[in-house]
Amino acid sequence: MRVLSGIQPTGRPHWGNYFGAIRQYIALQNNEQAFYFVANLHALTSIRDRALMQQYTLDAAIDLLALGLDPNQATLFVQSDVPEVSELCWLLLSGTSMGLLERCVSYKDKVDKGLATVAGLFTYPVLQAADILAYDSDLVPVGQDQAQHIEVTRDIAQSFNHQFGEVFVIPKAYVLPTAAKVPGLDGEKMSKSYNNHIEIFESPKEMRKKVMRIATDSRPMDQAKEPDGDLLYDLYSLFVDEPSRDELAAKYRRGGFGYGEVKKQLADAAEAYFTQAHERRQKLVANPDEVRQILAAGAAKARAKAAQVLARAQDACGVTLNWTR
Repeated sequence: MRVLSGIQPTGRPHWGNYFGAIRQYIALQNNEQAFYFVANLHALTSIRDRALMQQYTLDAAIDLLALGLDPNQATLFVQSDVPEVSELCWLLLSGTSMGLLERCVSYKDKVDKGLATVAGLFTYPVLQAADILAYDSDLVPVGQDQAQHIEVTRDIAQSFNHQFGEVFVIPKAYVLPTAAKVPGLDGEKMSKSYNNHIEIFESPKEMRKKVMRIATDSRPMDQAKEPDGDLLYDLYSLFVDEPSRDELAAKYRRGGFGYGEVKKQLADAAEAYFTQAHERRQKLVANPDEVRQILAAGAAKARAKAAQVLARAQDACGVTLNWTR
């Protein structure tokens, strides 16, 4: 059962990225059929600086490795190191209807946010389909709000198969059962776009400053509080086990405490949770050649598989001169 997912190199990952997706990706690597890539071609729709793109791409790989991705179990590579995907994208684009792309919610949302209406943004779902189909992917782990992307991929693949025969494996969306919707500093969904996020790898000092700025209500210290739905409690629950959650919930219901006390508990729990990841990242940053070797090995494995799928698709639609058939 092959699992595939890509992560855009658009800056440092935050708590929401980790608990919403990355943690689950790493948990799925154990079948040794997982392909994970840094989606730098996708990022071109928003990053137009050469040095920044290169740094973000390397950083994204380092972050994934530091957070627990094991290159001996999963294949990690950079999207642009597999040119077969771009060629496959053109084969798919040639038969994808404009109407299908116009209905994609992600395009509408990004345009509404003021992003330039470049062709790459409009055709983004087709490159995403090529990413998925190039490796005969069975499952694509996504959050609930991303399931439409996989439906578009399925539509594109089924249309191609209808025209040219059974070329592509039809993937399924794997809606992450343990994905968390992580609130940001203001209670809205944590997002770089809202500037309400806490980065995983920022210094403990900076992290604590942000935690102490989290908005709370003005109820007096002695008043009992219901923990469920409380911003600090919800964030704390991400980092601790059930007995620790229950202990804090009981404190809320008793009352007689201040939010500053809970913020300190949250900062302590977050720092402890990511300590090993911080240590691993420091070692990886000191050895960038090791990271590049991992990416090169992953790209070689990914290219071998993508070349097989591309050849199937080329032969099926007749763009190779295979006169023996």
